[in-house]
Amino acid sequence: MARRSRSGAGFLAAFRSAVANLEANVEEINALNVFPVPDGDTGTNMLATVRAALEEADRLGANPDVDASAVAHAASYGALMGARGNSGVITSQILAGIAHGLAGKRRFNGLDLAHALDAGSRNAYKAVAKPVEGTILTVIREASAAAIAAAERDSDAEYVLAATVDAAEKSVARTPSLLPILREAHVVDSGGQGLFRLFQGALEAARGRPIHSGSGMAPAGHAPTREAVSAVEETAYGYETVYLVRARDGRPLDIPAIQAHLESIGDSVLVAGDPTLVKVHVHNDRPDAVITYGLSIGALSRITIENLDGQATEVREAKAAAFVGEAPAQAPAQAAASSPGPAVATQRVASVIAEAVAVSAAAQAPAAEVTRLPLGIVAVAPSDGLAAVLADMAAPFREYGAFRVVRGGQSANPSTGELLEAVRATLADELLILPNNPNVILAAKQVASMTDRVVHVVPTRNCAEGVAALFELDRTKDAATNAARMTEAGRALQTMQVTEAVRDATVTGKKVKKGQTIVLDPDDGLLAVDGDPQRAVLAGLAKLDGGFGLLTVYYGMDATLDEAERLVLAIRELAPGADVEVVHGGQPHYRYLISAE
Repeated sequence: MARRSRSGAGFLAAFRSAVANLEANVEEINALNVFPVPDGDTGTNMLATVRAALEEADRLGANPDVDASAVAHAASYGALMGARGNSGVITSQILAGIAHGLAGKRRFNGLDLAHALDAGSRNAYKAVAKPVEGTILTVIREASAAAIAAAERDSDAEYVLAATVDAAEKSVARTPSLLPILREAHVVDSGGQGLFRLFQGALEAARGRPIHSGSGMAPAGHAPTREAVSAVEETAYGYETVYLVRARDGRPLDIPAIQAHLESIGDSVLVAGDPTLVKVHVHNDRPDAVITYGLSIGALSRITIENLDGQATEVREAKAAAFVGEAPAQAPAQAAASSPGPAVATQRVASVIAEAVAVSAAAQAPAAEVTRLPLGIVAVAPSDGLAAVLADMAAPFREYGAFRVVRGGQSANPSTGELLEAVRATLADELLILPNNPNVILAAKQVASMTDRVVHVVPTRNCAEGVAALFELDRTKDAATNAARMTEAGRALQTMQVTEAVRDATVTGKKVKKGQTIVLDPDDGLLAVDGDPQRAVLAGLAKLDGGFGLLTVYYGMDATLDEAERLVLAIRELAPGADVEVVHGGQPHYRYLISAE
């Protein structure tokens, strides 16, 4: 009977094995991309998300008595902040539901697990505005239903997990029958396959055969983000205090009350999490008051205090040196503890505050007061070239620190946490996020629900749409009004992306061979395919609705200026009256991004 229920340590071991199994199969999942393009990243995004979740859960240490609820909530929080791409966001919502289902559980049995999986399924469906069957949503729903049926027969956790894995595998195999685009491409749903691999790895651990991550392997997912920014000043000077606060003594954390109290003693307040674990961020001139309050409501860990006055000069110098570059390194006092006792926590906090005060005494005089604009912009761009184009469009906002570019795109989607940090660092009361990629839109919408500021998402699908949207930006209007206008402008633009097929496939009824040039519309519809890139582009242009008078060709890292100029000559022969402009985009994977109006 001892093995019929599992502890928090068992949950953590199973989750670690799940992540390792996903890692081992990440390329398999990436290769399941419906379209034969070189940037399939579902597996990469899911792996980055669950790795962030595992990192957070691992902070609880190797305590064999850790509650299952604590591990689940730590994993949920890590996934929330580390979610990348649509598949990552949905995975984070599944983990959030599981954490909710296991709330208050020290140990869990099969019935508890089934309930948690069902909560994860419902949470995932709620996260998607228009759920589509034949995707990861179908797989989690059918797997959780099988878990419930199994748990009603036998409440052993391993038995229920085995039923979950079996159902997930069968559900994935059925996805092509539910989604014609999968059937046509002869692939199963990549997100569903990723979820199956996670469940499979967890089951191996439950059976005493945990899967271990390859030692010395470089982390999958994109490298640490390098951002192009106009300014990185925080919204106020003084101290930035950040920590995690964990509920104790069975008292849930009251997030609205925490938010209200911190807003009464500081600004730039961010409170994100759930009743058991919350991340706090606040600016004020009394970090001791912020920490004292945290200790009064829970146990603190990962405490960081930063002297923003001391960073102001560095920020201005970095801003003057280059618009596109690294954000200044953060180096002030840091302290971290894993659920320390009161005496230890007080001692560490005192040390942190003393160091921060010492830094403040040596720092230069505070810079002039920073003004927050009514409206700011956060945009995502996959390259320096496209980042610079977007920056030029937002020049008035750049000057006041109200514009920020987050690097990322296909195969390198920025995480929810990275987008949230960009929002937090933008000097504006209301913000617009331009994701400039379909696979970033869901993460951007999640960010909008995690901050105290008004944030609206303009669902741009590429940077050309982002440029068109910025043309319509009216600084005298609020974010909501601008979001509507900018969305309409972005969707009115006709765009197409040109890349090379990485495998044989059938796309929207047309045969595509590996190595051929394919031209796709913003929704990945196939416009043209040819062995010659120039002929493919011309064929794609011929299919644009109503022709075009102005064409912008953003050439990527796989193309040269000479090649782009030769393409322009051919376009002018096709449309003699058109105005054609060539811009260096430098984007990866796509030889050309072309906009027409």
